[in-house]
Amino acid sequence: MDEAQSISIGGLGGLAGVFSIIERADEALFLAINGFVGTLPFADWVAEGVVSDYMVPVALALALIAMWFMERERDIRIRHQIGVFAALSSMALASLMVFILNMFYFRPRPFEDLDVNLLFYRPTDSSFPSNAVAAVFGIAFAIWGVQRKLGWAAIAAASLYGLARVYAGVHYPLDILGGVATAAAAAWVIFRLRDLLMPLLVLAIRLARVLRLA
Repeated sequence: MDEAQSISIGGLGGLAGVFSIIERADEALFLAINGFVGTLPFADWVAEGVVSDYMVPVALALALIAMWFMERERDIRIRHQIGVFAALSSMALASLMVFILNMFYFRPRPFEDLDVNLLFYRPTDSSFPSNAVAAVFGIAFAIWGVQRKLGWAAIAAASLYGLARVYAGVHYPLDILGGVATAAAAAWVIFRLRDLLMPLLVLAIRLARVLRLA
């Protein structure tokens, strides 16, 4: 074996070692958070509500409806309505990115490998990155891009949702961070495209107004 091959193998071994350390730390943090289940009944009750498929997604949907209809000033209302398009597009792109990534990488859920206190049903898709978290943060980041106060509230709700999914035994912490990073990338792309598609978006909003839908 020549020197170049030796260095290459050594580098791969070192990288594998780093990944192993990160994975062990991720599991340890997961177990520390999930270990509180059963000791804090009120926290369990809150987590069961937040981690559901309804509470946070419905809250974000209501936020988008409010953005679409409630602003009276015309220019701000159009900006908010374009933000709704951006939020839905960001959510869709983030989910697509997760789907593509999972074609090449699959991580088992925590309850498949560890002794977990589970407060949720058993999803069968890849644990990393969290598709659900990528979707809600895709919406939250897009809302933040056009309406700061509502955006911060949406990000807080999405963050609580992500934490609840770790607490409830559905995801590792790195799965949540992966979902957030995916959503951030998706939102960035959508806001770049928004500037290019602005004339079409404004035209769509005007058509919706004619049809009494905006």
